[in-house]
Amino acid sequence: MTELMLALDVLTRAEAMDIAEKTHPYIDAIKIGYPLVLGSGLSVARDLSEFDLPLIADFKVADIPNTNRLIAEHVFEAGFSGIITQGFTGRDSVSACVDVAHSAGGKCYVVTEMSHPGALDFMGEGIAERLAALAVECNADGIIAPATRPERVKALREIIGKKKILSPGVGAQGGSAEEIAPLIDSMIVGRSIYNSEDPAKAAQSYSFIRN
Repeated sequence: MTELMLALDVLTRAEAMDIAEKTHPYIDAIKIGYPLVLGSGLSVARDLSEFDLPLIADFKVADIPNTNRLIAEHVFEAGFSGIITQGFTGRDSVSACVDVAHSAGGKCYVVTEMSHPGALDFMGEGIAERLAALAVECNADGIIAPATRPERVKALREIIGKKKILSPGVGAQGGSAEEIAPLIDSMIVGRSIYNSEDPAKAAQSYSFIRN
């Protein structure tokens, strides 16, 4: 089964709770990042925990090991179950996030290649493969790979084996759910759901990937 993860990049706690309430029967996890946390604080994780879904902190952490460790500690103390970190900062920085995540009973995912066109300026073929190999070496739980480029997902799968692939880019960025779902473990969808007039119906429209 491919899971559906809601990227909840709204700006207010009230909006986040409303959309989560409407969509939670049709999703398997929630991912939130800086837009919501800067507006509502890390405590929004406690509110969203009422829906009993894994909650991923998409902070794309990218700093020296000690700073990464401090950020990750705050994330898991706030009630998140996973964190996303950049891989380009190197082995020691990635390991800092992985170690904190695993100590907290959580997960850590490493960005290998992002879904927007500009990602290919510096994160395309060759670099992404090295980052995927680094994720394996550091015992991360999986990687972030682009739904907008299925051929790249296939290449990265060869490197990481059975580790998880979380894939953004379906919907607003043009990625095809039908094409990417068989290649990944979790499909990340944001604007196509939370900007819809009927978020519940929009989330339910992706239910075919969960079969």
